[in-house]
Amino acid sequence: MGVPHRSDNDCGRVFALLSEYLDRELAPASCEELEEHLRDCPECIQFVRSLRRSRQLCHQFGNCVTAPQPDAEAMAALRQAYDKMLARRRGSRADSSQG
Repeated sequence: MGVPHRSDNDCGRVFALLSEYLDRELAPASCEELEEHLRDCPECIQFVRSLRRSRQLCHQFGNCVTAPQPDAEAMAALRQAYDKMLARRRGSRADSSQG
């Protein structure tokens, strides 16, 4: 039995739950689901590692000033970058399935 196919929606769900997960505020069932996804998704694993490291650095340097909420334009740019990453990922999956 092979690794189940992970959809971009799975990655989006992981992305949406990461703060609660890292703060240990996520319900156990959701935590298990997220960890299962992380076992099989190199892109999300890399993102979680990066986020954990960023959080460690913030704590290491003392009290961090809370960043202001990004405005709509910044959020749109972040979403566009995220969508671009997913498109590249879809392209690499398509390339590997043709080979």
